[in-house]
Amino acid sequence: MSVSPSPRQIDEPARPTAVGGRAWVVLAVLWFVYVLNFLDRQLMSILAKPIQDSLHVTDGQLGLIGGLYFAMFYCFIAIPVGWLADRTNRVAVLSLACGIWSAATAACGLSANYAQFAVSRMTVGFGEAGGVPPSYAIISDYFPPGRRGTALGIYNLGPPIGAALGIAFGAAIAAAFDWRHAFIVLGVIGVVTAAILPFVVKEPPRGGLDGAAGAAPVKAGFWSTLKMFFSRPTLVLAALGSGATQFVTYGLGNFTTLFLMREKGMALHDVALWYALVVGIGMSAGIFVSGRVIDRFTQKSKVAYAMAPVISLTLAIPFYIGFVWAPTWPLALAFLCGPTFLNYFYLSSAVTLVQQEVRPEQRVMSGALLLLVMNFIGLGLGPTYVGAASDFFRASHPHNSLQIALYTLVPFYVLAVALFLWLARIFARNEREERAGGAVGAA
Repeated sequence: MSVSPSPRQIDEPARPTAVGGRAWVVLAVLWFVYVLNFLDRQLMSILAKPIQDSLHVTDGQLGLIGGLYFAMFYCFIAIPVGWLADRTNRVAVLSLACGIWSAATAACGLSANYAQFAVSRMTVGFGEAGGVPPSYAIISDYFPPGRRGTALGIYNLGPPIGAALGIAFGAAIAAAFDWRHAFIVLGVIGVVTAAILPFVVKEPPRGGLDGAAGAAPVKAGFWSTLKMFFSRPTLVLAALGSGATQFVTYGLGNFTTLFLMREKGMALHDVALWYALVVGIGMSAGIFVSGRVIDRFTQKSKVAYAMAPVISLTLAIPFYIGFVWAPTWPLALAFLCGPTFLNYFYLSSAVTLVQQEVRPEQRVMSGALLLLVMNFIGLGLGPTYVGAASDFFRASHPHNSLQIALYTLVPFYVLAVALFLWLARIFARNEREERAGGAVGAA
């Protein structure tokens, strides 16, 4: 495979420059919206057991709602939304999307049966399709090269904080009142946030920090951006490696609470405290550290974009196996600290790579294409697979069917490591060719 650099691909990392206070305010607001985004998305998995008891659904049906049904809208709607945001006001697109997914979250709490709940969840996916890609591009126009890894790493703290708050808030509300109240309250908070967002975050000039200030704005073509993305092996491999990783993280994440409660004997009030702490601290630390690692080591070599996930995922495997094996929930949570810290290094790496390697007017759609590939594989197929596998093993292993299903995720760790190693090999070869070309030119 060979790489054809884009006209404005950044060949040498830029020196970090000062970042104004306004950029940090924008980052904080977008981070809060992402917290709501992920909190709404994860609430179903956190409240899986009371939802299952109330609506009488199987593990397989839960997997479909949290996986394939959700991802069909979330992944594929993101592409036209990304193309639209690249050509219009990205803040307006984000605000509208936040309003849609929040209203749909409230509708989940009002659902009387499986069909209504499924439709509401698919609508949440439709709204969330317009959440993350515009935010990636907005942040990239507020933070210069050399600071984007850290900024995007901080932004990507949204999922762990959202998941931790969802566990603590959702489990506490469900234990004290009813699972429906958690959906309704969070939906209302999101609708209010969507209304306020355009007054706080202003649309930045596209490419203003990439040497494009003052240049005539360029409208990104849909098909040209699509062709560019899928013709670049480095972008495709980053997306595929991320997808294989997310097959594990979403497959595990959508069933962790159910697994801990049903097969490890954990109570809902314990979930609200201890599991929330593991997720909040472990994921947050991993994503923040990975952003700093990417900013530091990619200035020397782009190989770091691939090797950071390779090393972290390899280290995560034994901890993951220990979590699934552990006979008690306290020991299981102790092992789970490893994967929650190590599983997410891929995220800062892949997101920063895509935002850095494409032209400013292609950033939203390129981010959407990254999410399409990795979320359809991970979010769409991971939970669907685990739920179906658990139902399959239920007949022969009625008391630990989820445990066996979770064991079968280990090969996907190996697949993710292999894909990122392939990506590292391409970067290393390209850098050798560049050095050889430079030596010839100097001679």
